[in-house]
Amino acid sequence: MHSIKVICDNVTNAPNIGSLFRIADAFGIKELIFCGADITLGKRMAKTSRSTEKYVNHSLNNDIEAQIKDLKANNYFLIALEITKNSQALSEFQLRTTQPIALILGDENFGVSDTILTQVDAVVHINMYGNNSSMNVAQATSIALYEITKQLNFKNVL
Repeated sequence: MHSIKVICDNVTNAPNIGSLFRIADAFGIKELIFCGADITLGKRMAKTSRSTEKYVNHSLNNDIEAQIKDLKANNYFLIALEITKNSQALSEFQLRTTQPIALILGDENFGVSDTILTQVDAVVHINMYGNNSSMNVAQATSIALYEITKQLNFKNVL
């Protein structure tokens, strides 16, 4: 298991939530945390998750600000996955910390809020080469976790 928590800020689409459970399981994530008022873990989510919600550690928290404060108090290195003027390409990002990691995902329509972006240790983005300027949250999470866990596993080998 990796010392990574995935924080989902207002990710509400049931198939995306189900996919995030499967991804969390695949990458051995410590915990999946859903923040927001309208999060439902129902049948539509379960269909996509393929029962991974039964054994992936997860929690619901209405207040992302409180969640961020708690992560900071527990010495987590906070990484936001968002395209901004100052974000760094994930392909060039070097994880230079021994702290546990929290990967923060934004709202499916609006991304990670500016309020959260000012509180994180790093902002990374996935290079986009097509016409669209964004990617589905579950697919982007898979790519980000692949890179982060690859770097963590490499550090553990050294």
